[in-house]
Amino acid sequence: MIKPLIMNVATLIILNISGFNLLAADLPNASADRMEARILALSEFGKNADGGVDRTAYSDADIAGRSYMIDLMKTAGLDVSIDYAGNIIGKRAGKNSALAPIMFGSHIDSVPGGGNYDGDVGVIGALEAVELLNSTGITTEHPLEMIIFTDEESGTVGSKALAGTLTPEAMNDISSSGFKRNEGVDRIGGDHTKLKEANRTTPIHAFVELHIEQGGFLEEKKLNIGIVEGIVGIRWWTLKVEGVANHGGTTPMPGRKDALVAASKLVIAINERATNMEGRQVATVGKIQAFPGAPNVIPGKVEFSLEIRDLDADKIQHVYEVVQQEAKAVEKATGVKITFETSNVDIHPAPTHMTLRSLIEQSTNDLGLTYQYMPSGAGHDAQEMAAITPTGMIFVPSRGGISHSPKEYTSPQDMANGADVLLRTLLKLDESKFTRE
Repeated sequence: MIKPLIMNVATLIILNISGFNLLAADLPNASADRMEARILALSEFGKNADGGVDRTAYSDADIAGRSYMIDLMKTAGLDVSIDYAGNIIGKRAGKNSALAPIMFGSHIDSVPGGGNYDGDVGVIGALEAVELLNSTGITTEHPLEMIIFTDEESGTVGSKALAGTLTPEAMNDISSSGFKRNEGVDRIGGDHTKLKEANRTTPIHAFVELHIEQGGFLEEKKLNIGIVEGIVGIRWWTLKVEGVANHGGTTPMPGRKDALVAASKLVIAINERATNMEGRQVATVGKIQAFPGAPNVIPGKVEFSLEIRDLDADKIQHVYEVVQQEAKAVEKATGVKITFETSNVDIHPAPTHMTLRSLIEQSTNDLGLTYQYMPSGAGHDAQEMAAITPTGMIFVPSRGGISHSPKEYTSPQDMANGADVLLRTLLKLDESKFTRE
């Protein structure tokens, strides 16, 4: 068993442990076949010729997929409603209605040309957990709320609405389906004029999200479960390199101030420094443009993007400062001028709650599954939920580390493993009291 890198459970107080262990041993396992059948059924909504889906938020395919899930949730006995942000919430009563609910779920919207497992596994797994509770006749002390979030892929709209961080400006943006988000929320049963009322001001006991890894670590290490330490922070910059544009045929090679050559040196340096630095940080240059952009003109100006991600905000800042040092070295060597412009993309890291990590670990051990503590390099609704309630996240393997692609795949057994861990985590949460770190 690979043990976690960090563990502190001082905040954890579990009640009636011995009684729970007897209960856990009698719990049924999730049905891999049922989960796979539902994944395949859901994939029909927005199915494209490549075998993936174009179920972008607010599209007709999204509406049809949501209707399919609502029917399944109602069949499972959940009291289903749609909040003002368009989130689908299925409530299951607990023994004590005065207790704060335990929330769990994910999303079903996709990127254009997306796959059939991103988000969907967490939703289908949440429904599986509900049905396993039904089959065993278990009623939790806390009320339960299964949730399908609105528009995760282009802005985590539903979870931001719950967290109270959704801005009017963001709702005027055009979504991938071509609708303004305000218009889109109304299309799926919400009400954009009452978005502020979607903010959850009443306590939520905890939130847990099951999700595919979207990376190749678990498969490479032959592990069953990833226990997410947190969702990384993301910062963007635009770098501008100013040289001298000149005739490509008449300007000798020595003495040129070629902005593209200088930019290329810096791009390579960024990759090398981020690769060789200790830690799990990533730095990406994903967009580059040279001006004036003619084959016979030495580029006089280049603009390119820089994205840095890490679970530690200080580490992101450190990588940025290292890039700045490299830029100064390139300036000195090539005679160009390099400036950095900050972007409005500044997402703070969102650590998961240490007690929830421990409960997920205990649940994984109960099942005899292998695991590793790890960060999430992609953004998720859990990132928004962590601001308002203790949050945990469970990863299951992605074949080949492929995601946002029709080739995205997670095996039925891996999905079932995730649902089993989710169910046991929910039951442990139901018996636990903890304080926020």
